[in-house]
Amino acid sequence: MTPPAAQLRPVQRSTLATVVTEQIRSAILEGLFPPGSKLQEADLAERFAVSRGPVREGIQRLIQEGLLQSEPHRGVFVPVVTDEDVIDIYFVREAIERAAVTRLIETGDTAAVSTALREVVALMEKAVARSAWPQVAELDLRFHTTLVDGVGSPRLSRAYSARIAETRICLSRLAEVYPARDDLLDEHRQLADLLAGRQLDAILKALAQHFGDAVQSLVPREQAPEPDPH
Repeated sequence: MTPPAAQLRPVQRSTLATVVTEQIRSAILEGLFPPGSKLQEADLAERFAVSRGPVREGIQRLIQEGLLQSEPHRGVFVPVVTDEDVIDIYFVREAIERAAVTRLIETGDTAAVSTALREVVALMEKAVARSAWPQVAELDLRFHTTLVDGVGSPRLSRAYSARIAETRICLSRLAEVYPARDDLLDEHRQLADLLAGRQLDAILKALAQHFGDAVQSLVPREQAPEPDPH
């Protein structure tokens, strides 16, 4: 019979890799590893006082999330988010949210999800009143994550989580944008109300406008695509 301690080792290793992953992820999102930084497996293992195995696993997870990128013969880097990247990230986010609201309106509990969304908007309103822009940014992402998670599809949520991780790399840009977004709260309230009313065409149009406004705020106007009027 296998000793109990031996049975627990894979769980312990996985947990350690998860902790290391969270530490690296937090360091990237907090700017401790700024865009363009090269991450060295041996250096991270020394910093965390662990073997290189959990670090290697953590790096691979973050590459899959889009928070790190591997360049052949060069190493692993924190990606530099270009204007084209921002446009593509928001394009994919809109596509996922369009699928989410369509499924919710066709088969989901829109009342419960709308209530959860309004609760996030109420927190956003308080944060805006305090000019707590980093918190506003996080609540904005929570609003959209709540919308997608409301579908109850683990695969859709995982796909969206990766895009949210990439969006967080843009938070330094977002912190400069939010004070100028007078329509931010109104747009989020409208999305919650349209979902509650199960107005599919209207909410799809509102989503296009919402993401179009975000992209035009984040990138030069000549590069940002015009919002889809439909």
